Amino acid sequence: MKADTFDGVRYAEEDFAVASDQLRSRRTLAPNSVCYHCQQSIEKYLKARLVEAGLTVPKTHDLEGLMNLLLPVDPLLETFRPAMNVLSGFSVKARYPGNDLRREDARFAIKTCRSVRKEIRVVLGLSAK
Repeated sequence: MKADTFDGVRYAEEDFAVASDQLRSRRTLAPNSVCYHCQQSIEKYLKARLVEAGLTVPKTHDLEGLMNLLLPVDPLLETFRPAMNVLSGFSVKARYPGNDLRREDARFAIKTCRSVRKEIRVVLGLSAK
């Protein structure tokens, strides 16, 4: 695995850990935080996959756009298209007042994040843990 790929995975794992820990916290669940960190984790995993594939990594938060760049080398990502569209919006919605996300959004985000994370980790030869 390329060093830059490893760095991207490491950053993606940090966001995944924050989202997972926050979702498990029953007293202080913050859906905006969970959704934001899930979006960020997926974005970083997609970008790490682009690096590993030798493709250009654009400066964007558009998960569907990043996924489209990867489809020639990882066509299974297509199954995540509907979720990518929803989660892309979380990069903005979760950061600004008036866009409060709900517990259901957080559950959807973490479920999608786990699935995308697993897919990319397997392709990169990492544990799907």
